[in-house]
This record gives sequence, structure tokens and C-alpha cells, in this order.
Amino acid sequence: MSVAEYDQPIYAGLKETGRVERAGDKPYQVVINGENYHALETLAFAYAGKVDCIYIDPPYNTGARDWKYNNDYVDGSDAYRHSKWLAFMERRLKLAKQLLNPNDSVLIVTIDEKEYARLELLLESVFPNATGIQTVSITINKNGVARGNQFKRADEYAVFCFFGTATPCQVDRRLYSVEFGELEKKVADDASSSRSQRKVRWERLLRGGSNSARSDRPNLFYPIYINERSRTIEAIGDSIPREMDYRAVPGVDGLRAIWPIRPDGREATWHMSQPTLKQKLDKGFARVSTYDEKNDRYTLLYLANIQEDRLAKGELKIVGRRDDGSAILEAVGEATAIPTTVWSGAQFSAGEYGSRYIKRFLGHRSFNFPKSLYATELSIASVVADKPDALIVDFFSGSGTTAHAVMRLNHQDGGRRRSISITNNEVSEDESKKLTKRGLRQGDPEWEALGVCQYVTKPRVTAAITGKTPDGDPIKGDYKFTDEFPMADGFEENAVFFDLTYEDPDAVELGVAFEEIAPLLWLRAGSRGSIIKYEQPGFAMADAYAVLFDFASVGAFIDAVKQNASIRCAYVITDDTARYASVKAQLPGLDVVRLYENYLQSFKIAAEDAVR
Repeated sequence: MSVAEYDQPIYAGLKETGRVERAGDKPYQVVINGENYHALETLAFAYAGKVDCIYIDPPYNTGARDWKYNNDYVDGSDAYRHSKWLAFMERRLKLAKQLLNPNDSVLIVTIDEKEYARLELLLESVFPNATGIQTVSITINKNGVARGNQFKRADEYAVFCFFGTATPCQVDRRLYSVEFGELEKKVADDASSSRSQRKVRWERLLRGGSNSARSDRPNLFYPIYINERSRTIEAIGDSIPREMDYRAVPGVDGLRAIWPIRPDGREATWHMSQPTLKQKLDKGFARVSTYDEKNDRYTLLYLANIQEDRLAKGELKIVGRRDDGSAILEAVGEATAIPTTVWSGAQFSAGEYGSRYIKRFLGHRSFNFPKSLYATELSIASVVADKPDALIVDFFSGSGTTAHAVMRLNHQDGGRRRSISITNNEVSEDESKKLTKRGLRQGDPEWEALGVCQYVTKPRVTAAITGKTPDGDPIKGDYKFTDEFPMADGFEENAVFFDLTYEDPDAVELGVAFEEIAPLLWLRAGSRGSIIKYEQPGFAMADAYAVLFDFASVGAFIDAVKQNASIRCAYVITDDTARYASVKAQLPGLDVVRLYENYLQSFKIAAEDAVR
């Protein structure tokens, strides 16, 4: 819907449409439904120069009616389809350039043979500062797909643009089953002496996913007693009757009882029985890990049976013991390597691990040409495996494969990587015709319910986290190739969903409510914790940021911010430059941001950019 004349600016905001939470204070995976050009402009406020990796799968411009330009489908008969595609991409890549960290980041663009040559020239033009541009060939269908009287298409390409000091990462060649060349093997041998590149994954003892509630397996609900001073497991308690309140169980002097309780307070279970855990503990394969001071929680870890099997086969070895007696393990031999420019493993099949995975997570719902989850995961891992807090953006997110891959990568190494996925809610051309014949129009609830974001992206991200389909059934099957575990376990992650909104220019001149920009402030502060949703007297504080609404409260505001070590950003709402500078000077080292009293003025999109 148009909200402005051609020569008027528009004002963007975000409106939350739902969330799923399973990970306490971990950062949120973010999904934005909206036109990606305007969404990128809006994100510049929060993430200019801060993004570690952009991964996009844009329209391939094959000549089929598979993408729109200025609301019209572009097909093979359009004499200007290549120039339209280049113009379409150039505008968005220039905005992407603003987001990427110029000192250390990577842009990944997937494409096929129809436009890859033009894409590489475009990337060289838009990113003359790139330290390297390299193309990887990925076999997505080993049998090939017929294309009339042409060669069968079996692969596609991923173009990597490196900036600053960014370089490819070492990845686990055994688990990914990637075919590497002799040069990369040598690099792996030379680099593998660093144990940081050969860590062995430990699993969380707290069970997640389906069948994890106390009521499902009451025998696996029992206390584990730890010595907080030495961070050691000292004793394992008995299971208690289902109806008994665990808080009524007597404690053990000098020890703390750890029960399988989720961050949201729900009663869950441990992954194994007491005898099995005792065996793990005796071998040094169970231990106390991190302590979350804010939530007063300990994480307990164990070595999975698959890793014990690798140890027995000689693929792992024990190289030492921690102070608590737990084993320090590392992989043996050529465990890691830098990928080659040709990826041809079975895990890259777009049919098997793209289309069929969509149906596995979403039932009867489908999406045209989704990426293999593992191809996307390896693409991202190969540039951010060594960055556990990386920020990844995908502004052609489609079915949500990028968010899914980021969460799987976090599950493997305990990372806290964030993804920002931007998609739209368009329906296919065929679906549009059917809906129009029924008298429905864009904007009608029945129409919108079948759009990409509502019908596929949001349900897919939700299903990946909860381990359940939209119908509430446990997802069948296991993840493969690396980090193998039941899909029904889900992920310990949080996700939030937003719609990009456009505010009436006349209303902006009169002043607008704070809630339109509230999510943008939260995004800049790290997408973590609570959101300050409403204007409040004086000032307000959330988990990661604070907002000064009334300058009369500036003294109390500065004192409160200084006393809270978790605050990353301080927002000062004032039209007075001197007042803003005064607050900034008193909060050195903090990200202090000025907002105009007419809030949305800070997020104005220029008139010439209003139509893309």
C-alpha cells in the first residue's frame, strides 16, 4: 500500500508479529517481512560496518517468471532482463556494502550460469575494496537437470568476496565429507598443531526437544550435586516421584543441587540415567561447564557416545586432564582443512536436503528451489567458524535456510551467532491467479497466510527451534554429516519476527509513538534480552540498553547506566546537540546514540529511494 507521494520521504519501522524462546539470554535470530531494499536501509542504523557475513541467494534470472522487478514479472522474452537484474542487484549490494565490516567480513552470493559472469563483474565494480573474490562450484544434483537442448545442469556457484583480514576458515573434513585437494591437506597438517582448531564437541546434559519434559521421563529427573568452588560434580542423587516438588528435597551440605530445569522454569530431564552418568563421570566424560551469573545457572556437559566411539577407533585421543579430572580430547590426523573450490558431496543435494527437508519440517507445505541446509551451513562455517558471536545477514532469505544453518552451527560449538533474515510475503504467480479468481486481493488475510514469510519462513524457523511441525508433530529424522542428533530435539535458540512498516508522513510531522522504532534500538544493542516498547517518564533500561526520554532525568540516567555492566547502548532523545554531546562525554566507551524527539526522523528513507 502506498503511503507517500513520489516526491515524499517515507519512514520505516518494525512491528513484532511473534517470537519463540528456548535459550534464556542468548541473542535472537531475527526474521523481517518486508521489501529488502527498505529493510536494508533501515538496518543501516543498527548495523552499519558491523556485519561479519552476508549470505544471499538472489533471483537467478533464468528467464522463467521467477522474479519481479517494479511489480512485473521479468521473463526470457524481455530484451532488458539482464540490465534490469543488474540494476536490481547493484542497488541492494551498495546498501549491503554499508553493513559489512570493512576490516574483516565476507559476502557470499549464490548464482547459476545464467548470470554468474555478470555478477562477478558487478561485484568487482561495487566492491573495489575486496581483498579477494573467489567462486566455488557446488554440485546440487549429481544426475543433472535437463535444460532443453543444453547440457544438463548439475551445479551452481557461490561467489565469496573477502574484505580486510577475512580469510577462509578451517572446517572438519571428516564430518563434512568434503573432497579436499592435496594443497589443502598440507595446510591442514601444518595448522592442526593448534588445538583450538581440533576441539571435540561436548553435549549439554539438559535434554531439549520433544519427550524432554519431566512428565515424559520422570526417572531422568534427579539432582546432580556440584562443588561450586572447584566446579566439580561430587554426587548424583536419586529420581523423585513425579508428584513431588523438587524444591522440597533436602540439600547436601557444602554442595549445590542442579536439577534439569529450563531457563524459563519448566521441568525437563537429563539425557541419561544415573548409572550411565556415573560411568561417564568416572571416565572424565562429564563435567561442569559455564556459569551464567545473571540467571545463576550452571551448564553441565557430557561426551556423546559417538565421540567415545571415535576415541575407541583412534580418531580422537586424550591429550590431558582438566583440574576437575575431565578429559581434554582432540582429533587425530587430518581433521580440518580449507575447502577447495569444488564441493561435490551428497550433502549438497538441493532435492534431498532442501526440498525434502522443507516437507519434513513443514509437512505438506513446499517452497521452490530451497538450498541444501548443509551447503548453506558449510558456506557460512567456512568464513565464521572462528567467530562464535558473528552476525550474519541474508536479505533474500526465502525459506529461512540461512537462519537454520546458523542455529545448527551454534549447536555444534556452543556459539551465539545471530542471523538477520529478510524476506517478503509474496505468493507465486500461479497462486496469485488462483486467489484472484476467488475474489481475494493482496492484503486479505487468506492471501497473506499463503505468502512466503507467513507460510514457510516463520514456520520453518519455529519448527527448527521447537523440533515440531506446524501441526505439533515431532519432526522425524536426524541431522546428518556432522553434529548428528534428532531433529525433534530442536535448538536452544530464540527467534523474533517483525513486519517492516511504513508510517504516514503527515503523522510523523505531528509526532509518532515510540513503539515503531523500539525494535530498531534493541537490534543495535545486540538483539538480546527485553525490548523497551513504550515511552516512559524519565528514562528506561532493558537488559542491554537504556533510553533517556526526559533530559530532566539525565543525572539519574547516567548513574544507572554506569552501574549496569550489561548495558551496551545508551539512547539520548533530544534535538539539542550540546545536550547529547554532554551525555556522550560522561559515558566513555559506550555506544551513545542520539535520536530526534520526532523519533522516526532518525529513520527517514529519502524520496529518491522510496520506490525500488
